[in-house]
Amino acid sequence: MTEESQLLHQVEKARSAVVAYSGGVDSTVVAVAAWKVFGASGMRAVTGDSPSVARSEIESARTIAAAMGFPWTAAPTDEIHDVRYIANTVSRCYFCKSELYQVLDHLRQEWHFDVIMDGFNQDDTREFRPGARAGIEYRVMSPLKEAGLGKAAVRRLAQKWGLPNWDKPASPCLASRIPYQVPVTPERLQQVEEAEDALHRLGYRNLRVRHHEEVARIEVPVDQMDRLLADREAVVAAVKRAGYQFVTLDLVGLSSGTFARLTMGASLQSMGDRGASDT
Repeated sequence: MTEESQLLHQVEKARSAVVAYSGGVDSTVVAVAAWKVFGASGMRAVTGDSPSVARSEIESARTIAAAMGFPWTAAPTDEIHDVRYIANTVSRCYFCKSELYQVLDHLRQEWHFDVIMDGFNQDDTREFRPGARAGIEYRVMSPLKEAGLGKAAVRRLAQKWGLPNWDKPASPCLASRIPYQVPVTPERLQQVEEAEDALHRLGYRNLRVRHHEEVARIEVPVDQMDRLLADREAVVAAVKRAGYQFVTLDLVGLSSGTFARLTMGASLQSMGDRGASDT
């Protein structure tokens, strides 16, 4: 079977679907697959709308849905008022996804749809994804994973289908820019969003602004560092307008999951230091 037929075969196991749609390439491919299988009356792509999602991402999701022709809705989610989410432990994504899937499940029942589908792919199973547990609890279907499609296969299929975001860089929620144990607040999220939007306007597609209170730590791919340094004055001015006092460039380069690796690594080291009797 081709990659396309493998995916459509998995989608066909349901009768209709609400698709958890972020506007990223993975969830867009699932939304288009559901649209191909069920038609416009049998699916709807829904984007969770909260302060942890950049306004530009909401607009991008809307624009892509309109361009491809599948039904789309933005639905407010309220994780920002959940004290467990605000606490920003390594389980933060679980509480965020639980809130999202609860909202989507209410919509699923209201619209008389069969299941919720998400963009979880085969490669995601090898990463730290606490939100995956919420998907299991809400019986969310992950047709990309079930079809055995990883990130490269998803991009190939997205390009084949003419998706405008087939080469879009990954863009996790804004809360991922805040170190664990530092509370997630609307003010911090807005500051990150303003800094990243300013850098996007300067032409940088793939970046993170890591929030360290007065310090903004910029991550870009290594091959973009020379360009960023050449734009130093504009970059500094843009990020300072967002409220940061100091602007730094991380020489390691762009690295997704930085805070998760640091936190989990420290936890494992701490367990080792205490000795086997503590496990």
